[in-house]
Amino acid sequence: MSEIIVQGYHSLKGELEIQGSKNAVLPMMAAALLHKGTTVLSHVPRIQDVFCMMGILESMGCACHLTGHTLTICARELTGVRIPEEQGKAMRSSIILLGALLGRSREAVVHYPGGCSIGSRPIDMHLFALKKLGARIEEESGVLHARTKGMKGTVIAFSYPSVGATENVLLAAAAAEGTTVLRGAAREPEVEALCRMLEAMGVEIAGIGTDCLKVKGTREFKDIVYDVPGDRIVTGTYLSAVMAAGGEAVFTRSSPGHLGCVIEVFEKMGAHIRVLGDTIQIAMAGSPGNVSVETKPYPGFPTDLQSMMLVLMSVGAGRGCLKETVFEGRFATAKELHKMGAAIIIEGKEAWVTGQRSLSGARVRACDLRGGAALTIAGLAAEGETKVTECYHILRGYEDICRDLRSLGADIWREA
Repeated sequence: MSEIIVQGYHSLKGELEIQGSKNAVLPMMAAALLHKGTTVLSHVPRIQDVFCMMGILESMGCACHLTGHTLTICARELTGVRIPEEQGKAMRSSIILLGALLGRSREAVVHYPGGCSIGSRPIDMHLFALKKLGARIEEESGVLHARTKGMKGTVIAFSYPSVGATENVLLAAAAAEGTTVLRGAAREPEVEALCRMLEAMGVEIAGIGTDCLKVKGTREFKDIVYDVPGDRIVTGTYLSAVMAAGGEAVFTRSSPGHLGCVIEVFEKMGAHIRVLGDTIQIAMAGSPGNVSVETKPYPGFPTDLQSMMLVLMSVGAGRGCLKETVFEGRFATAKELHKMGAAIIIEGKEAWVTGQRSLSGARVRACDLRGGAALTIAGLAAEGETKVTECYHILRGYEDICRDLRSLGADIWREA
């Protein structure tokens, strides 16, 4: 089992281009299934989840070619509607293929999805919405078999702005007859990116960027070349790294327009941040100041950066409270930070953190993708050596976190 090894107390300095967004590219790859032609995506991150999705698409007859960071998908000869069990369970985002397959082939067979263990994350809203659009869905032994005689536009109202369910509706509605109105839609930038891509493919969508989307379906899709936006969560991760270790850095293709709440919180903690176009400059001297933060759907503070906040608060000054309102399992990382000397008390949905200013290197376990990245950052601010085991989780969302942090001056490497 591979592990990441970090030697702490090395300040960071340098410039880094942020990879393409994991959470944007996966639904974009699913959207390619709608078109009996070729879709080209540029600035694609070379991460495990992309390779997994490529394998799923290829198993159903698509031709996928990833050259550098350009991915070409030809879905002209779609031959199957069943997502392989092993790959489907390995990645939660496989569930968004339901909408695309129903839209293209009027049938889909999927297993309940896997991915990180960060909470219950039920798919009830996905199934509710697809049924409203005309799908019949049967479940047996953890397998979902969905069929339709044809998706038809309707009005769907979500009680919670689920990103995955919104994306599934968009993909199904894009090929549905008539117009679908989705109220209570998620507003995350990745949803907006999917809407813009579908527009380029020939779908009419009104209300992009709001919580009410109107989608006019079509059966005539176009070949496109589309650029994947920078990954705002990777940007937030590396901004956190500079804050934990100290120093200064410049991040290009960093999607600063999608990080307003994050930048505001980080500035309150003492970071000096400057935004120039798609570039973020950050400088950090001394320990972060502690704050109280609550995770929320976009445009609130993202749950994907909650684990990084636990680290920053652990090495900060004073006491603060971090409230998790999205995924209850995110606090699993706190148990690992305890091994490094962090003073964190969990009370229900709240984590009360007393800053220690310094952590101690330890052997810790990555419980999930973002938690693993956070523990790696904790190692930068810890005295001595930190070993992060089960770091395969991190590969799902970061091209090479060791390479990136090393380019900024960190003493970090990965051992097989």
